[in-house]
Amino acid sequence: MDKISVVILNWNGIKLLEQFLPSVIQFSEQATIYVADNASTDDSINFVKQNFPTIKIIKNDGNYGFAKGYNLALKDVNAEIYALVNSDIEVTENWLKPILETFETEKHTAIIQPKILDFKNKEYFEYAGAAGGFIDKYGYPYCRGRIFETVEKDNGQYDDSCELSWASGACFFIRKEVYDELGGFDETFFAHQEEIDLCWRALNEGYIIKYNSKSVVYHVGGATLNQSNPQKTYLNFRNSLLMLVKNVPKKGLFTIIFSRMVLDGIAGIRFLTQGKFGHTFAVLKAHFSFYCISLIYLKKRKDFQIKQYYTVKSIVYLYYVKKIRVFKEIFNTIQNIKN
Repeated sequence: MDKISVVILNWNGIKLLEQFLPSVIQFSEQATIYVADNASTDDSINFVKQNFPTIKIIKNDGNYGFAKGYNLALKDVNAEIYALVNSDIEVTENWLKPILETFETEKHTAIIQPKILDFKNKEYFEYAGAAGGFIDKYGYPYCRGRIFETVEKDNGQYDDSCELSWASGACFFIRKEVYDELGGFDETFFAHQEEIDLCWRALNEGYIIKYNSKSVVYHVGGATLNQSNPQKTYLNFRNSLLMLVKNVPKKGLFTIIFSRMVLDGIAGIRFLTQGKFGHTFAVLKAHFSFYCISLIYLKKRKDFQIKQYYTVKSIVYLYYVKKIRVFKEIFNTIQNIKN
């Protein structure tokens, strides 16, 4: 069994592989590197074979998205630690060393995220993960370094190691034994927020999720499905509701789901006023899809010990009403409430 394997999921990403595989190969001496391909039609596999012969290739027979794509691919990867890395990630020298050291010394740490900075603006954190993820009572995710549209400049304010509610799927380290124990990602999600759901289930089993700033990567973001794409809005809104049904404690579940759907409705109206009609339709579509499969997800609750993990009740309220824009201000607000 390998100590660590880097697994890059690919779908028609030949240009990204050409640009970013060299850094992964150069700085990942400790790892076996895989490209797991979701039935690309752009000659990605032949390109990798011809230009990067040391990389192992796994072929899925369809485009199964992030969740099922990884679930299928990882059946062919035999390593103690999985490093799930987006194809639009540039890694840096010694990026694996601090991660491996943490796994070695902290046996209950099951999942780790590095510092994720913006490839296009390297002084800033990147939207999808930044310096580690948290979640509010109603299932809205936010990060140290990124809350909704506000992305912070990296001034060393998060040069630490801390426990998280979730780690970004853009660069996601997990112990194989924990991944197998939890059954991997929820394949119904297809893509988006499946890593938050997996992290929530890991927390329910008593595992720890951490951020390690000593490991640094740069992420393009939106290379496969851009933020402006209504399909991304649909998946985010639908999957977040499904995740709540699966994981929120029974007491208060209906109230939380109802409140969340009202907040989603407000978001849909906001999209409408901005002329983003496709996104408004995506929210409606997400809710109708949720209605159709919510009963199935109520049954999935039986498989897990149900707890709820949140730092603040409503990040929407703090951001849009209280005008709190950065994580440090949220932390100070929490401390003032406790005092």
